[in-house]
Amino acid sequence: MKLFYAPTSPYVRKVMAVAHETDLVDEIELLFSGTTPLAGDKELRSFNPLGKIPALVTDEAGCLFDSRVICEYLAAKGGNKKLFPPDGPSRWEVLAQQALGDGLLDAALLARYEIMMRPENQRSGEWRAAQLQKVTTALDRIEALLPTVGDTVTIGTITFGCALGYLDFRFPELEWHKNRPVAERWFGEFDERPAMAATRPREHVPA
Repeated sequence: MKLFYAPTSPYVRKVMAVAHETDLVDEIELLFSGTTPLAGDKELRSFNPLGKIPALVTDEAGCLFDSRVICEYLAAKGGNKKLFPPDGPSRWEVLAQQALGDGLLDAALLARYEIMMRPENQRSGEWRAAQLQKVTTALDRIEALLPTVGDTVTIGTITFGCALGYLDFRFPELEWHKNRPVAERWFGEFDERPAMAATRPREHVPA
């Protein structure tokens, strides 16, 4: 398997954390992609027409893209039935948690792109504030949900961990830890899992 990736992407981190949890990480060859919303990657687009990472090239299923699809593929390939529970209430709870964490990340990335990708005279403070408000309400929901989650490791909790880690990496000024003691304590423990410690975001250093 070959994975188009960037070490700063929280969605790539989700995929790699699942790869570690399923013992498939050694079967994945990493291909760095410098794609951005404004600058495409020609090689990546030949596999993923959307030009987005992560994208996983497989022998049996072609190229898979979107972290949700890739993570479920890896869980199935690795025979891990805990990350994605079988049909029933627990499955929908976990998928809803994943959607919440992904939604937080979507909003955070849009807020970052507003600053990083647009000329200063074209930026919308109102737009960015609206995205950060979504981050805040998502954080509050995570704080409320975590007491019922416990120490389980699912695609939901992995996504929560990647989302909170991304805020520490790119938005330290938000100080999300303040007034969220449950999330702070949970993240402090969960982020030390080998799969999470091995996938923490970092800036790319060219070879």
